[in-house]
Amino acid sequence: MNKRIPLTLALLIAMVAPAARAAEPRRIGTTELTPETTAAIDQALRWLAANGNEDGSWGSTYRVAETSAALMAFMLKGEFPGRGMYGARLDKAVTFLVRRGQEQGGYLGGKQQGMYEHGLATLALSEVWGESDKDEIKDVLKKAVEVTLRSQNREGGWRYSPQPTDADISVTVIQIVALASAKEAGIHVPDSVLTNAVIYVQKCQHPLGGFAYQPGGVPGFARSAAGVMSLFMAGQRNTTAAARGLDYLIKAPDTKFSATQYYFYAHYYAMQALYQAGDDARYRDWYTQIRDQLLKRQRQDGAWPASDGGTTSAFSTGMACLILGVPYRFLPIYQR
Repeated sequence: MNKRIPLTLALLIAMVAPAARAAEPRRIGTTELTPETTAAIDQALRWLAANGNEDGSWGSTYRVAETSAALMAFMLKGEFPGRGMYGARLDKAVTFLVRRGQEQGGYLGGKQQGMYEHGLATLALSEVWGESDKDEIKDVLKKAVEVTLRSQNREGGWRYSPQPTDADISVTVIQIVALASAKEAGIHVPDSVLTNAVIYVQKCQHPLGGFAYQPGGVPGFARSAAGVMSLFMAGQRNTTAAARGLDYLIKAPDTKFSATQYYFYAHYYAMQALYQAGDDARYRDWYTQIRDQLLKRQRQDGAWPASDGGTTSAFSTGMACLILGVPYRFLPIYQR
């Protein structure tokens, strides 16, 4: 098992700034975390810690997706299961996901949005496994990856059912990101699976550069952000398809920062894509604009209201933290 290098070094690097500069915004990587941003994330984590379910999950209808988003929000800040003030709470969340996988033969999804939830949970567990030695996590993660591999259809994509039938870009992208994370964590993922997935994503690209929900459809901002991010995660960083998709995102009207369909989903992928693209000036500008918008939207209790995607505030709050916390760089999957 090729475990990833522990994140302790990254944590230490982040803490060695001279004390005399403590009052200044902290520069981590290529942008800065202002005191307001750090406070907003901390308040959101306190809200999440106080508003989970007894079984360790978050949410109601889409508990797997919401639990996965919340869990990764804590880990992005450097909080991990079994450690620190939130360690026990995060242990319960991991136990919930592991038990779901054990009961369903590795399948982590529910009856609705099944493979999307499965992909998000696979991603969360692979990031946990990178920092854990618990065999039950590894066992469920391996089985979850096997479910994903069996569910890829002939076109190279995935849909909501864990069967190799139909496909769309939204479900396909989360499988690509999850498989990339699992592969990085030491789980075997055949190269051909990601190669075929990339072929499907490229089929969804519109002549305008953006990505459609399915081949031949019209492009949209959210699905285009997802498409670009998946290409980066699949090793297609310097391709024409990635460059055209990124250009589509950048040229989209600035209203994308204040009002766009599937707001949190869209900017979760867009923020990662801008960072992965490597243009630090453009990334800083994007981060500043979405950061200011998110800070305005945060409720007084620390949560973010549910988005137009219909999910409850645990999902929106977790995703907002993942967007705002990009400069932390503590989750391996989000590093360049």
